[in-house]
Amino acid sequence: MDATEPVQPSLNSSYVPTALSNQLTSEDEESEDQGPTTSLLPKHSSVPLAVRYSPEDSYCFVYIIFFLMGIGSLLPWNFFITAKHYWLYKLSNNSHSSGSGEEERSDLSDYFESYLAIASTVPSVLCLILNYLLVNRLSSNVRILSSLVVILLVFVVTTVLVKVDVSDCRTEFFIGTLVSVAVVSGASNLFCGSVFGISGHFPMRISQALISGQAMGGTLSAIASILDLAVAKDVTDSALAYFLTADVFILLCIITYLLLPKLAYSRHYMLAATCTSSGVMSEGGGSRVSVPPLQPILRKTWVLGLSVFYVFCVSIMVFPAVSSGIQSVDKDSGSPWTTTYFVPLTSFLLYNVADFCGRQTTAWLQVPGPTSRVLPVLVLCRSVMVPLIMFCNYQPRDHLHTVLFGQDVYPVVFNCLLGLTNGYLGTLPMIYGPKVVPRELAEATGVVMSFFLTLGLAVGSAFSVLIVHCI
Repeated sequence: MDATEPVQPSLNSSYVPTALSNQLTSEDEESEDQGPTTSLLPKHSSVPLAVRYSPEDSYCFVYIIFFLMGIGSLLPWNFFITAKHYWLYKLSNNSHSSGSGEEERSDLSDYFESYLAIASTVPSVLCLILNYLLVNRLSSNVRILSSLVVILLVFVVTTVLVKVDVSDCRTEFFIGTLVSVAVVSGASNLFCGSVFGISGHFPMRISQALISGQAMGGTLSAIASILDLAVAKDVTDSALAYFLTADVFILLCIITYLLLPKLAYSRHYMLAATCTSSGVMSEGGGSRVSVPPLQPILRKTWVLGLSVFYVFCVSIMVFPAVSSGIQSVDKDSGSPWTTTYFVPLTSFLLYNVADFCGRQTTAWLQVPGPTSRVLPVLVLCRSVMVPLIMFCNYQPRDHLHTVLFGQDVYPVVFNCLLGLTNGYLGTLPMIYGPKVVPRELAEATGVVMSFFLTLGLAVGSAFSVLIVHCI
């Protein structure tokens, strides 16, 4: 035996691999102290010694990689919805010129964001169902890398089209954009569900890093949009730099994911997950179930899943379709703050920064707990955000002419509250889900929780179209 290798425990002692014991709930930990845990693991002689000891995450490399994966999972969606000025320019009735003047209204530009939300969320639900069916059929590497490649190809095409004149074929450009969004969103959710699934095998800090990264993706896209508006003299130049930034970052996600198996910390937990699966296979007669059982997952997580569903349903009802249509009451002053930068700052940047803060808070504060009845009550209380944002200075108002909150401070406060509560109340059930089920179901549970999230986005996006039409 190598002198540096830890002393092997005696054969008559019981243990649980560290990679798995770190994910136990408090009840599981108590039962572990009282006796051997044998229901989910094979005998200790069949588990490699390497999984019994947890290496350190040197320089937090694995944490950073999962944080980057979180950014990459929602970056495509955020880049599409944040480029509001570009889409208005491309779909308006006077897009022959790229000046800074007012764009003539058209049905395509008025309702683009609502249809964008539908085109992105409906295929996402279907892809997450597919992801659940494939979780035991295709390796996570195949699902993650193939989805990233698809996203990169679509974004390269979108980048090329920035400099193409579509003034004579706006309808075709509109349909093509929605198709691109559908493909990208489906691939993004396949990627997101797969990454969140494998994060379920890691300690909770890794799942939290992934979810915080998703919020940072929105923040970075909002900052990139504002910088492009400030630096670029032409809306197409701004969009070109904007989408090139997305291309580079998606490529970075591919590179960093390929580095993940080379790190000892991540190899350790992935090996522990493999050992758990091997134990289940041996207990089940030597053959692995092709589709994970859904009933035991839902029995443990249905309240958490519905909480995730409703949090994101409420958020997507008003963001970005309604919140990005709120204009400054001083817009006629001609100031860049009230014209060019008001929507990118108050709608996109503030929301995403608040969302990131809410998600990051869960790293230090995890209250209420997974079984608390307070959590769903707080989730239901967010319903009040919908009428609050609807009655801000959203323009144009064709039916609902009343504006109750006519000062610029109101959308600032409401968007911050919307983002903060979305981040905190949306993250808690997401990180609780894979931890309240048996360890061999952690990856499948991560996919199921992602399904609830995306289903909430799909339903909320349908209501957002109705809200925009009603206003």
